[in-house]
Amino acid sequence: MEDCFRNKQGLCFLLSLCITDVLCVSIHYSVPEEKKIGSLVANVLKDLKLGVGELSSRRAQLVSETSKQYFHLDTHTGNLLINDKIDRETLCGQTEPCLLVSQIVLQKPLKIYSVEINVEDINDNAPKFFKNVFQFEIPEIVPPNTRFPLESAQDEDLGENSIQNYTLSLNEHFRLGVESNTDGSKYVTLILEKALDREKEPHLELTLTAVDGGEPQRTGTSQINVNVLDNNDNFPEFIQSEYKAILKENCPRDTLVSRVEARDLDFGSNAQITYSYQIPEKIQSLFHLNDVTGEITVLGEIDYEKETNYEITIKATDGGGLSGHCKVLVEVEDMNDNAPEISVISINSPLPEDSPLETLVVLFSIKDQDSGANGKTLCSVDMNLPFALKVTTNNFYQLVIQSPLDREKVAEYNVTITSMDRGSPRLTSTISIHVQISDVNDNPPVFEKSLFEMQIQENNIPGLLIGSVQAVDLDTEQNAKLTYSLIHGNIGGGPVASYVSINSETGNMYALRSLDYEKIKDFKVTVKTTDSGNPPMSSDVIVHVTVTDENDNAPFFLYPLQNNTSPCNELLPKMAEAGYLITKVVAVDGDSGQNSWLSYELLKATDPGLFSIGAQNGEVKTRRPLIERDASKQRLVIAVRDNGVPPQTSTAMLNILLVDGFSDPYLKVVDVRQQDPEDEGPLTLYLVICLASVSFVFLLCIVSFVGIKMCKKDHGGSFIVAPPLFPPAVPDNCTDSQSGSLSRNYQYDVCLTNGSLSSEFRFLRPLIPVFSVADPNIAVNHNSSSVSQDLPECLDDNKASEQVRN
Repeated sequence: MEDCFRNKQGLCFLLSLCITDVLCVSIHYSVPEEKKIGSLVANVLKDLKLGVGELSSRRAQLVSETSKQYFHLDTHTGNLLINDKIDRETLCGQTEPCLLVSQIVLQKPLKIYSVEINVEDINDNAPKFFKNVFQFEIPEIVPPNTRFPLESAQDEDLGENSIQNYTLSLNEHFRLGVESNTDGSKYVTLILEKALDREKEPHLELTLTAVDGGEPQRTGTSQINVNVLDNNDNFPEFIQSEYKAILKENCPRDTLVSRVEARDLDFGSNAQITYSYQIPEKIQSLFHLNDVTGEITVLGEIDYEKETNYEITIKATDGGGLSGHCKVLVEVEDMNDNAPEISVISINSPLPEDSPLETLVVLFSIKDQDSGANGKTLCSVDMNLPFALKVTTNNFYQLVIQSPLDREKVAEYNVTITSMDRGSPRLTSTISIHVQISDVNDNPPVFEKSLFEMQIQENNIPGLLIGSVQAVDLDTEQNAKLTYSLIHGNIGGGPVASYVSINSETGNMYALRSLDYEKIKDFKVTVKTTDSGNPPMSSDVIVHVTVTDENDNAPFFLYPLQNNTSPCNELLPKMAEAGYLITKVVAVDGDSGQNSWLSYELLKATDPGLFSIGAQNGEVKTRRPLIERDASKQRLVIAVRDNGVPPQTSTAMLNILLVDGFSDPYLKVVDVRQQDPEDEGPLTLYLVICLASVSFVFLLCIVSFVGIKMCKKDHGGSFIVAPPLFPPAVPDNCTDSQSGSLSRNYQYDVCLTNGSLSSEFRFLRPLIPVFSVADPNIAVNHNSSSVSQDLPECLDDNKASEQVRN
C-alpha cells in the first residue's frame, strides 16, 4: 500500500507539470489524519475563482484517484468535506508527504482542476517491538564494548511523532547504543560495559523502552533476557554483508530469492549455525527462510503495485549463542498484470435526437496501475457510430456526437469502449455504455393513402359511419399522438360541419344528416391530422365520398299530367287503322341507373283488346280497326314501373274520344294554370326541338291522311304488346333510342305551362272538315287515381297528385 501511494505521489508530481487548457490549476490543502467525518477541509470557490452556485450549474464532480472517496464536494457551498476516515499510516506508510490527489471536473465548458491534499501525521501510534522478549546467551569471556544488535521498535508515525530515543533499565553491565540508518531510522545495540561473571550473575533481565516525541508521548517496551555462557570466542560471519536479488512480481510460490551463508571458526556445537530473520510481520508472510540452509524462497503473493523493494535482515547464530548479521535487498520487477481501468464520470442519456455536433455524450477516465510501457494505454470505440472519441488530458476522454442523430432510424446505441495497454502481452478492458436517443417532433403525420374513397347510400340515418381515415407518425409518445379534424369548406351550399363529422381520436367519419342522391351525388372533404408535439406538425388528405342511389323516387308522368280539374283527353278518328299512334305517354324518374329504367303497362281499359302501349317508349296505339260497337269514349289506366329493388309504380288515366274526324268542336280545351316563373332548364330546350319535329311530322300526317281518303282503302293491322324488356345496364348519360323519344311517323302538339317544365301533349285539329261529330257532353265514367310523386331537382313542384272522378 505504501509503495502504491508513492507511485501515485509520483504521478501527481508529473501531472502537476502538465498544464493544459483543461487541467490548468493545481490546488493544495492539508488536513490532519483521523479527523471526524464531515469536517471542513477548505472552501474551493475562492481558489477556483468561481461564484456561488457555479459549481452546481456546471455539474461539478470530485473524482478521486483512489478506490475510496475520502472527500466530498458540496457543489452548493463549495466546501470540501471529509467523507471517510483517513488513516495516514494505512494510506502512505512511511512515505512523506502523504498526498491524496483528486480532480474537480467542471462541465459546460469542460475544465479539470487538480486538488492535492496533504494528510498530516498525528501521534496516534505507540512504538512497538515485534518481540516481547529478546533472548541472549553471552559467554562470560566476551570483552567489554562488545555490541549485541537489538531489533528496533517500529512506530508508524512520522517525524516528531516517531521514535526519538531508547532507554534501558539500570544495570552495571550493559548500556544502549543508538545510531541512525541511512534512511533516518534508528537502530539500537546492546553494549557490554563490564565483563560478565557467570558465577556471580548467570542471568540478567533488562527492560528496553522506545520513546516517541509526540504529544502526548507514547512508549513501547520489550524484555531482554541475558544468559551468561561459558567460553565461545568466535562469532558467525557472513560471506557477504549485503545480498541483492531481483524478483519478478507474481512469481510462483517456493521461487528461490537468494541464499545466504555464514561461517563460524568454532568447533562442535559452537560452530552449528542457525539462520533467522528480523523483519515485520507483513514481510514474513511473503518470504520463507530455511533456518539450516539459509535459502530464502517466495511464500506469498509478490505485487509490484504494493511494494517495489524489500529489505530483509538475516541473523546467523552458532551453538554457543554468538551471532552475526547481514542484509538481503530484494527488488521487485514489474510485470504487465493489470488491465486498464475505465471509470465513467458522467453519461448524457437519453440524448435528444436534435443535439448539435460535438455534444458531450460520455466523460470517462482510464488508469493502469502498471508502470512504464505497461501503464500506457490506448482507447477506441466501435466503428460506424455517430460518436467520436476525443482525448483531453490526464487520461480523460470525451465521447461526442460527430454526425446527426435520427431516433426514427436508430433509437438506442450500445457503445463499447475498449482500452488497451502497451505491455507484453497487451491487456484489454472493455465497457459497454447504453445511450438512448430521445424523440423530438421532427416528422409530420402521413396518411395511409393519398386519396380516400368512401361510399354511402342515400337516405342514410344521421350518425352513420361513412369510413375511417388513418395516419401514422414516425415519432413516439406525445409527438405521435394524432388528432383529426375537418378543414372548413362547403357541400351543396352548406358548411362541411353540417354534413360530416370526424372523431378526433380514431379518424372515423360520420354523416350528420340524411343525404339525397338526387341533390348531392358526391362531395369532397379535406381532413387534417395534427400531432401533439411542440411545435405541432400536420398533414391533410382529401376524402372523396360518393353517394349511391336508392330507389326512393316513384316514376312521375310528364304526360298525361293528372290534376283535379282537367282530365287528359285524346281524340281518335273512327277510321284509324290498326297500329294507329294515338299519343305517347311520357314519364321520368328522379333516380339514376337501373332505378330510372321505366317500363309502361296498360292496367285497365274500357276495351282491353282495342289498345296497346309500348313497354319501352310509352306509345299508345290501336291494336285493331275501330268498329261501330266500340264505345265513343275509352278510359285507359296506364302504369309505369321502374327497375329498382323493390320497384316503384305510378299510374295515370287517359281518356280517348272516338270521333269521325278532326274539327274544332271536338278539340280538347286544355286548362292551363298560371304558375310562378321558373328558370327554364335544358328540358325546355328539348321540348322546343320536339315541337319543331312534331310540326314536321304533322305535315306528313296531313299528306298521308289526304292520300288515304282519296284511295278509299282500308288497311287492317294489329299491334302486339310486347312484354317489358329492360335494356342492359348502361351509364346514366346514355339514352335508349326508343325510350322517351317521339316517333317521327306522327305529329304532336306540345302545350307548355308558362315557366313550367311540366307539359301536356295532344293532337292538333285537322285542317279538313269533320262530317260526323260526337257529342262532347256524353257522360264518361273515370276511375279515380291518386299519385304522389317526387320530382328530380330539375322540377319545381315537390309533390303532384292527380284525381280523376266520375
